Amino acid sequence: MSVRVAGLLVAEAVALLVLLAAAAAVASPDDMGRAGRALTVACGGVTESRSPWPGGFYGIPAVVSLAAATAACGWALRRIAQRPGGEGERRTRSSAIVAAWGALVSAQLSGVGFTAAAALRGTACVGTAGAVAGWVLWPLGLLAVVTFAWCLSAVAGRR
Repeated sequence: MSVRVAGLLVAEAVALLVLLAAAAAVASPDDMGRAGRALTVACGGVTESRSPWPGGFYGIPAVVSLAAATAACGWALRRIAQRPGGEGERRTRSSAIVAAWGALVSAQLSGVGFTAAAALRGTACVGTAGAVAGWVLWPLGLLAVVTFAWCLSAVAGRR
């Protein structure tokens, strides 16, 4: 795995965390009163609500799974580095571990990005910042889908 791909995966993880934090900050309860599951905006005396929204209800489990996967990835990489073996074997195993972590990151980012983009694009009252965010999230989600496919093929091809 190249340094550029690893850098892309780290950038996607940071984007995921930033997106989840921003979504949690503006999340509101859904129509059944469950916190962090909807985006509610008001303008011109009209209130709109869109759900699902990647607020705290969905974001907290995503962050917990990302933290657990990052810890497991770090542990596995450390074990690989400490084991005897050739450089090529270590590199192959390390690449597969990082690709597996990248698959988790990119899968979550695509889901969160597309969900947030659909909610923002489906709401008339989001304003300029919300409209721009809605348009930016589509390509980010698409990049995450492509990265997911690459990571999956990297893991499957390491046999």
